[in-house]
Amino acid sequence: MIQSELRGAVALVAINRPERRNALGSQLMRQLGDALTGAERNDRVKAIVLAGAPPAFCAGSGLKELAGLSIADMCRHEAETARFARAIGYRAKPVIAAVEGYALGGGFILAASCDIVVSSSTARWHLPEAPNGWLPPWGLTALIARVGAVRARRLTWGTSPIDGVDAVRIGLVDDVVEPGTALDHAIGVANGLAVVPLKAIASTKRFFEPFIMAGAERLDEVASREFAANCESPSSVKTFERFKVKA
Repeated sequence: MIQSELRGAVALVAINRPERRNALGSQLMRQLGDALTGAERNDRVKAIVLAGAPPAFCAGSGLKELAGLSIADMCRHEAETARFARAIGYRAKPVIAAVEGYALGGGFILAASCDIVVSSSTARWHLPEAPNGWLPPWGLTALIARVGAVRARRLTWGTSPIDGVDAVRIGLVDDVVEPGTALDHAIGVANGLAVVPLKAIASTKRFFEPFIMAGAERLDEVASREFAANCESPSSVKTFERFKVKA
């Protein structure tokens, strides 16, 4: 479910689960964590690019998998993804997201958690959790760091998707590019960072960490509790029942 390759000093790590729209299942998250840890420990690697197999970056958590879990198990599942996303902010090496197609739900937040985000102009960005009945259970600190609390709140309400052009305008995305070129551009950004001394890259990340990651773990715990309570609501139960039938 994860493909990794070295392109010079850049590690390309790609989610490869297109039949499930690159959804973030438990096994996939463990493999993804192993891939980034391996890149972090490889002295040849100076920067990491995170991408998704065509046609998209990631559709977020797999509702078919979640629908078969208890609320407590759902929270544990999401906590595993939360730990991975937070770890990006603490890693010494920069992680660049390359987004094509769409970044939905957990995929949206995963991309926003990366150090630099590249998006195609036509990529669809959307948080559908609130319309489904619940608060996203993790990663909202990363969204707030990028766009501010007021705009993050509106995005979290999820009333409508935005494209890459709007995403770069509000600060969610760093670079917007033509469709089909996000990966090449992200690798170019990674190569530019790769020539900067790694100790200076790591020191820069550590300096800005308190501003970007402030309270992230605690706020993920708060969001997880709200998520658990939301999952008992009639609208959430109806959503999960719909996916149980489809499973």
